[in-house]
Amino acid sequence: MAHLALLSVSNKTGLIDLARSLVEEFDFDLISSGGTAQALKDAGLPVTKVADYTGSPEILGGRVKTLHPRIHGGILARRDVPQDITDLENNQIRPIDLVVVNLYPFEETIAKPGVTLPEAVEQIDIGGPAMLRASSKNFTHLTVLCDPAQYNEYLEELRQNNGEASLEFRQKAALKGFLHTASYDQAIASYLAGTQNYNLSGTQLQSLRYGENPHQPAAWYQTGATPTGWAAATKLQGKELSYNNLVDLEAARQIIAEFTDTPAATIIKHTNPCGTALGSTISQAYQKAFNADSTSAFGGIVALNRPIDAPTASELTKTFLECVVAPGCEADAQEILGKKSNVRVLILPDLSSGAKETVKAIAGGFLVQTSDDIIADTSQWQVVTERQPTTDELAELLFAWKVCKHVKSNAIVVTSDRTTLGVGAGQMNRVGSVKIALEQAGEKAKGATLASDGFFPFDDSVKTAAAAGITAIVQPGGSVRDQDSIKAANDLGLVMVLTGVRHFLH
Repeated sequence: MAHLALLSVSNKTGLIDLARSLVEEFDFDLISSGGTAQALKDAGLPVTKVADYTGSPEILGGRVKTLHPRIHGGILARRDVPQDITDLENNQIRPIDLVVVNLYPFEETIAKPGVTLPEAVEQIDIGGPAMLRASSKNFTHLTVLCDPAQYNEYLEELRQNNGEASLEFRQKAALKGFLHTASYDQAIASYLAGTQNYNLSGTQLQSLRYGENPHQPAAWYQTGATPTGWAAATKLQGKELSYNNLVDLEAARQIIAEFTDTPAATIIKHTNPCGTALGSTISQAYQKAFNADSTSAFGGIVALNRPIDAPTASELTKTFLECVVAPGCEADAQEILGKKSNVRVLILPDLSSGAKETVKAIAGGFLVQTSDDIIADTSQWQVVTERQPTTDELAELLFAWKVCKHVKSNAIVVTSDRTTLGVGAGQMNRVGSVKIALEQAGEKAKGATLASDGFFPFDDSVKTAAAAGITAIVQPGGSVRDQDSIKAANDLGLVMVLTGVRHFLH
């Protein structure tokens, strides 16, 4: 008797090619429901509708299609238990050898602006998870596929094992099925619970060599059923990504996402930017970022907001880098980068799409906050000094402010010509960060701009900045001693702008 496959998918990627191979190469009979059956029929493939197979019509507007003993009996039957086989025969049920199911797009639905509760509820799949769980449970007797990425591997299994999938493959596929339903149910529970309950789960993409240090085991997980963010990135070349690589890459992505209109480059070390710059070309932006602190750039993580071209690739190969990420890479640039085969080159087309929340583990639980993705709006800024900024000064202040947002607090950033000159990060007092940033900038601080992620509690930082040659400052404001800092800025002829927004990064 021919094998029997049940196909019922929301995501129809690869469906027709899979079904055609099942029918033409391996003599499968197909049963299917709803839109999947129609798609197979339109492709000229022989298919029996579930309603015809079960003898029970779809009811309740399609809410009940596959919830039937002829379906679940065929999935759950144990081929090595005589009573199960007898039950199948007595009820005219064929054993099902392959179940291909993926679920209604619940997460995609609730991500849409303005979606209503009834709309979300209608995207809660019932029959799909039931079939996934049943077939995953009975993996010793059949195969379940819930991801189009599994299709080719399954077909290769059949080709290499005389039309049967190995037990090892079936068990691995069953695990993916349970992970898929677990993630799906968690998304529904989190949506309905709102802020009362927060669940976090993921599917392991790979085990990492170690975490921050060699004695710390680590792994990389993907959240959601569809790869997004770094899980969707393409690695063109280089060694395996490490835990620290991924942490630094995310820090680099967050900075580069601030800049869209102009070519921009940033170089990250230990999650802080050692150089960030804008340029007329991506090559110029990278060279400016590199020259901002060429010593620290050694072994750094580079993010570019434009595809890598040949001139940029040539510059990138002049020093040792851990990783480079960009939205694309031209063919001649890829050939140049190939000469540095160890550097990890990643393509992430959407550098602006990040997590909506950040999660931090603490003893006995974890903290959740929305991401700091507020967009800077200079029209809401307040110029509090007698001297007003020029158009160019305001643009420089905005650049400095955007970079400062992504530096570990206490954060001070000194910039000029849309390039970082000095970065003071993570110091225990703000004046300490000011001194570090100014010392790094050196003589270039004359006429430069300074940004602070938090307010100045005293006027000492303003006076220190002015003494080094700083002419414009941007900071949140909000200190009870704001007037002291404003007076110091006026006395010293500086521009000072208050944003009204703080950007601590712990």
